[in-house]
Amino acid sequence: MRGGFPDFRLGTELATSFTATRTERCGDAVERIPTPQRLVDWLEVSGLAVESCTTEQLELARELRESIHAAATAAATQEALPAAAVRVINDRSVQGRAAAVLTSEGKRRWQLSSTSSVEDALSVIAEDAISIIAGERDGKLALCASPTCRAAFFDTSQSRTRKWCDMNTCGNRQKKARYQARRHLT
Repeated sequence: MRGGFPDFRLGTELATSFTATRTERCGDAVERIPTPQRLVDWLEVSGLAVESCTTEQLELARELRESIHAAATAAATQEALPAAAVRVINDRSVQGRAAAVLTSEGKRRWQLSSTSSVEDALSVIAEDAISIIAGERDGKLALCASPTCRAAFFDTSQSRTRKWCDMNTCGNRQKKARYQARRHLT
């Protein structure tokens, strides 16, 4: 824990990493961006550095996070996307100013200007969510098999059969529980 806050769970996909700023959704929820400064910290480690964040911007970010989670969950379970979630994602996507740039490694990276705001960073996250939920990328949306987590994640494994949002947390917890159960049977 850094500064008294739980560590960030950073994945390979921006949008699903953003939804992981709230974990254990079906248990004792863990909020990883409880303060405006903590959102600034997350944006920085995610390549979307901004100077500051207000309480209102933090609320916009949380609304986007929950909307992405709701839409990704619906997509993963092949249900209709919630209209309210789609509206929030689209609203955040069109409200920002960011540029896609090509890195020397041939990858796309988002670039914010020195005057960019949280809204600009949120638009990048919303655009990433749109590309995943719309099925434009090679992979599959899935939900963590942990009954307390249920995080949405983007499975890019070759077989598309990944069960856990993060093997180091949810996967290990489930493996440990199965091991303990087997030990008590013997």
